Amino acid sequence: MKILKFGGTSVGSVQSIQTLLAILRKEDKVKQSANDKPVVVLSAMSGVTNLLQSMAEGAAIGNDFIAPLAELEKRHFDIVKNLLEIQNQNPALTRLKIHFNQLEELLQGILTLRELTPKTRDLVLSYGERCATIMISKIASQFFPEAVFVDASEVIKTDSSFGQAKVNTELTELLIRGLHKENNGKMLFVTGFIAANEAGQITTLGRGGSDYTAAIFGSALNASEIEIWTDVNGMMTADPRMVKKAFSLPELTYTEAMELSYFGAKVIYPPTMIPAFLKQIPIVIKNTFEPEFEGTVIRHDCKPSNLAIKGISSINNISILNVEGSGMVGKAGFSGRLFSLLSREQINVILITQSSSEHSITFAVQPGDTERARLLIEQEFELELIAKKLEEVQIEKDLAILAVVGENMKETPGVSGKLFHSLGRNGVNVRAIAQGSSEYNISVIISSNDLAKALNAVHDAFFVQLTKTLHAFCLGTGNIGKTLFKQLNAHTTFLQDNNGIQVKIVGISNTRKMVFDTDGISLDNWEEILNQSHEKADLQVFITKMKSLNLPNCVFIDNTASPKPIEFYGEVFKSTISIVTCNKIGNSGPYSRYRDFRDVARQHGVDFFYETNVGAGLPIIRTLKDLMNSGDRVQKIEAILSGTISFLFNNFKGSANFHDTVKLAQQNGYTEPDPRDDLRGTDFMRKMLILARDAGYTLEAADISVQSMLPQACLDATSVEDFYKTLKTEDAYFAGIKNRADAENKVLRYIGKLEDGKASITLEMVDENHPFYTLSGSDNIISFTTDRYKDRPLVVKGPGAGAEVTAAGVFADLINVGAN
Repeated sequence: MKILKFGGTSVGSVQSIQTLLAILRKEDKVKQSANDKPVVVLSAMSGVTNLLQSMAEGAAIGNDFIAPLAELEKRHFDIVKNLLEIQNQNPALTRLKIHFNQLEELLQGILTLRELTPKTRDLVLSYGERCATIMISKIASQFFPEAVFVDASEVIKTDSSFGQAKVNTELTELLIRGLHKENNGKMLFVTGFIAANEAGQITTLGRGGSDYTAAIFGSALNASEIEIWTDVNGMMTADPRMVKKAFSLPELTYTEAMELSYFGAKVIYPPTMIPAFLKQIPIVIKNTFEPEFEGTVIRHDCKPSNLAIKGISSINNISILNVEGSGMVGKAGFSGRLFSLLSREQINVILITQSSSEHSITFAVQPGDTERARLLIEQEFELELIAKKLEEVQIEKDLAILAVVGENMKETPGVSGKLFHSLGRNGVNVRAIAQGSSEYNISVIISSNDLAKALNAVHDAFFVQLTKTLHAFCLGTGNIGKTLFKQLNAHTTFLQDNNGIQVKIVGISNTRKMVFDTDGISLDNWEEILNQSHEKADLQVFITKMKSLNLPNCVFIDNTASPKPIEFYGEVFKSTISIVTCNKIGNSGPYSRYRDFRDVARQHGVDFFYETNVGAGLPIIRTLKDLMNSGDRVQKIEAILSGTISFLFNNFKGSANFHDTVKLAQQNGYTEPDPRDDLRGTDFMRKMLILARDAGYTLEAADISVQSMLPQACLDATSVEDFYKTLKTEDAYFAGIKNRADAENKVLRYIGKLEDGKASITLEMVDENHPFYTLSGSDNIISFTTDRYKDRPLVVKGPGAGAEVTAAGVFADLINVGAN
């Protein structure tokens, strides 16, 4: 025999009640015998309890209740008229009308007296469950002639603690068993939430009262199962309103379910499980609106799980009070005195943590109890405060509790490390920590503003079977930006299947417009979305918006060649956001700025990746760092790090002139917007400077000797257009250089060198014996001569320019952020 409890949304509309009846018909078909008919426990219609409370409280201060009461009556009558055949409607409408008349008289009395006592409040609230259960039982009697309405106040007996009554278990179970025996073979429809004291006065069972009613009946009748039908697919790994990747848990132990429920999981209220827990009756959480879904089974003997934790729960908007002072150290009974005081005054303490030195105790309460708790403590410990044995009580508000829960935690090393790493990595400051010796739960107190970010970050960290989401904000939609989006879009499935990473582009900006979407901007039509945006590009606003969204696992991608974004790098790092950049200006500016970026990134636990600063997609910086991190010493670096100039000198052959070759390079995307940045060696100089700094040398740009290959007239041109005109007039100069190299069977190469802390870039003619002689296309090449690679240098070679390889380098850096 089962207990089926249906929540407010399950009885809240014609459609949901039809679904409820279908569930009951299916259950009736599979029963083992005629005596196994389920007991059905019902809540008030969704929103009705709140409305009744609002009407009662309003009447107590003189507000009129006629209109909302009429709307409440109409809502019930409409369902009866929709779901009951006309000839059967009158008895149901009559009984409902009697209840609404009683409710009106009760509210009128509150209005007249301007007083609402807890006893009267309970009586008012009881009409929600009474009316719903009368209505459903009458409708159900069309399909189940044996349906019987049961007012739970006749069998559930409590004390007189109105609003949170304590059940007399022994008497209640005796009465329930008697009721069930009298109605053998009948389907009982029972009012949830309500009970009565010994005098027959209506009491209520508090929050989750209807679930509690179901558990009380289940315990009394030794039910095989208690089903809680609600509007969600069981208990989830986290709050699905804040964590979109949250999924349903197939089963939980009673302890895990209680821990999750205590810390904010609203599906079931912890005390409601106690009767079932004591008799080891399984509780099944199911969804009325998706009845075929298996839901979550809460039972005594769960199957072994490979999950370190079962779920992440949270309570938003709490306050903490910190009591500290030398008078607490070694003082027996101090904490007993403190918490007995709070208990006497009905202040619920949500979480407690105490330092091992006994110098301080921190505890969390609901915001509404904060000031009262402080005043009570100041009164109770007045002498200690005057004697300075206690400090003034410190209060922190606008906080939240995040708790990770699971019985496997006690057998899994590293759970707390993973928790705190994921929080720290996302800049979430932990104010207090609590963990019981049972190791079922680790709770942390954090800022309310960080709760959504923290939940998502921790969920990603623990549930590795899901993809980790990177939230990326991209500056620049030129060749590299466009190509990066194309590559990300093409490899979405690959990233999820092989790297467990999902990249959401949350913000895009160019010099004209910007757009944001926390669900991710579609990379199928991002250009159209950006062009249709009404937000004008503003870098400061873009950065501020990125910070205010406060998303987990954030990455700022700078695909520009502008100095403006560099000014915000420090601010971005301090917001615990990683940076991936192909913009060389930041790392090749003043050495102090280069050093600051690394220090701030390290201090805030985020990544700063810039592989494309030196060799587009080639692993040059990573190779150098690996050599140095492994203890090797770099003796000399030789490199050709300008794909543009490689392309130029590999195509400046035969009858080709230099002007046309430069034009061709720009058309193929190999040059900077102003080709002189490449040809004067500025871009190459920046790369060599970054390499030198990463190799451990404190060089400035002026310390690098650069030989420009351009005549002064080309350098002095006022625009790119003028530059090309002047370049055309210098054809003879470049033809002379080319002819000299040809005459000596050599090729032209623009080579950078770093040795003994000195760096230079020169135009050289090299013969076939030189390792750089065979360089082709736009390839880059770099050789590392180190203590380990002394006789045969370590060489990295490949394409060093072009949107495809540069975007691929940014892509790789982005995935490395995800790996961290």
